[in-house]
Amino acid sequence: MSQTNKLKIFNDPIYGFITIPNTLVYDLIQHPYFQRLRRISQMGLSYLVYPGANHTRFHHALGAMHMMQKAVEVLRFKGVSISKEEENALYVAILLHDIGHGPFSHAMEHSIVEEVNHEAISLLFMNKLNEEFDGQLSMAIQVFKGQYHRKFMLQLISSQLDMDRMDYLKRDSFYSGVAEGNINSDRLIQMMNVEDDVLVMEEKAIYSIEKFLMARRLMYWQAYLHKTSLVAELTLTKTLQRAKELLHKGVNIECSRPLKYFMEHKVTLENFSNNDLNTFAQLDDYDIISALKEWQHHDDFILCSLSKMIINRDLSKIKLNSEKFPVEVLQEMSSRFAKAHNISIQEAKYFIFKGKIKNQAYSKEAEPIRIFKKDRTIEDVVEASDQLNLKALSKPVTKYFICFPKLLDEN
Repeated sequence: MSQTNKLKIFNDPIYGFITIPNTLVYDLIQHPYFQRLRRISQMGLSYLVYPGANHTRFHHALGAMHMMQKAVEVLRFKGVSISKEEENALYVAILLHDIGHGPFSHAMEHSIVEEVNHEAISLLFMNKLNEEFDGQLSMAIQVFKGQYHRKFMLQLISSQLDMDRMDYLKRDSFYSGVAEGNINSDRLIQMMNVEDDVLVMEEKAIYSIEKFLMARRLMYWQAYLHKTSLVAELTLTKTLQRAKELLHKGVNIECSRPLKYFMEHKVTLENFSNNDLNTFAQLDDYDIISALKEWQHHDDFILCSLSKMIINRDLSKIKLNSEKFPVEVLQEMSSRFAKAHNISIQEAKYFIFKGKIKNQAYSKEAEPIRIFKKDRTIEDVVEASDQLNLKALSKPVTKYFICFPKLLDEN
């Protein structure tokens, strides 16, 4: 294929046209590992709340790369030297930052591939691709791991104001229709600069940053931690755990080969082989959905009931509270449910459980967002802002929840 043919464009509903910067990026996008992201939803089961939220990780990765192209352009315009090789490394690292996500994003991390998070799997994929592409991804991997000497490059990929967040807030708010999440990413990128190889924001960006952090907080409450999305994701996690439990007891469980492989084998980061990686690359949302469709007819009451809840969107009730729910409430519900359905108290825990969620728009523990002031001093955005709300945004808010089947709701 001729080289020119590889410089294609994508039409994106948010940014308009996204250009592919070079043939390496084109070849990476064409790779089956990356194409798999078309079959992984960006917002997990949020489409059960927001019907429009059907966009994918593929879409988001391209958007984040587009943001990175803009950032490189702005920084170069301001005199920051970024070599061709460094530019490429930034594009590759941001493009592949989510390549290790499993089906429905986070549900898999708590039930199937239990001890390996998606960042670790992303790195395994990047290393494997680096072998295939004769070492062309080496610098991107260094940047991704935080081992490259120019700190701002990692900050563009992973920080409290990175290209990943720039895209997903804008994209998730667009597709879900949660207008409060919409941010002015163009304005934020225009305000970026680099001082001593560290990413800084010009002083006049302060209000845009406040808006960005506020949007992030609201997107968490209204979308990512929305109680229906939460109960759906937890139910999915429980369903997969039950299927795994039955499989280990020798009960026949019908599902796709890649899904069965990860349910049968305990895979840790230490023993994650090439074969495991290739099997993981076969896993996507469709494996899970088709398994649930199969399992809703299973003889096991628990597996069958949980699967039906997701397939038919007939989910459990969830109550949120600023205080912890008393253990007695849980015990009383569990014994009533166990009795009514002739299952053990232990088994009732698949339906009745509690937990907590935390929302923190800005973390003081993490790398700060630095404001570069007119007198050339640098200050944390929380200190630089005259708004008290930024101090409030950096306080973690914890809510406690309890989930239980609708039948038990007598209030």
